[in-house]
Amino acid sequence: MTTGIRISWPAGSVTAELQPGPTTEKLLAVLPCSSRVNTWGEEVYFDVPVTEDLEAGAQQVVAPGTVCFWVEGSALALPWGRTPISKADECRLASACNVLGRILGDPSVLKSARSGDTIRVERV
Repeated sequence: MTTGIRISWPAGSVTAELQPGPTTEKLLAVLPCSSRVNTWGEEVYFDVPVTEDLEAGAQQVVAPGTVCFWVEGSALALPWGRTPISKADECRLASACNVLGRILGDPSVLKSARSGDTIRVERV
């Protein structure tokens, strides 16, 4: 069973479906939460009050719109395109991340989020 979340910032929002798993459970337990946007190429990431180890199936290269938990940074990572370490057109994260789910619709709306914006995650 999937769980829906909304991620919103001053210029927009996305809805995502999360798959069950240890990191997803920890994230849902701290919602709603707010943080500050960071950008890295065509990726938005931001701190969340969660710590977790890498899960089986952690990935560094993911599809655009994948909702990822960056273990090393205790952050959600939301790529929609190339990062500074991408090869060709892939979404390459800084390191392997836990894959939590996917953004519904066009993830490129994330490009309207600016570093320093307040970003909020809540259940829907």
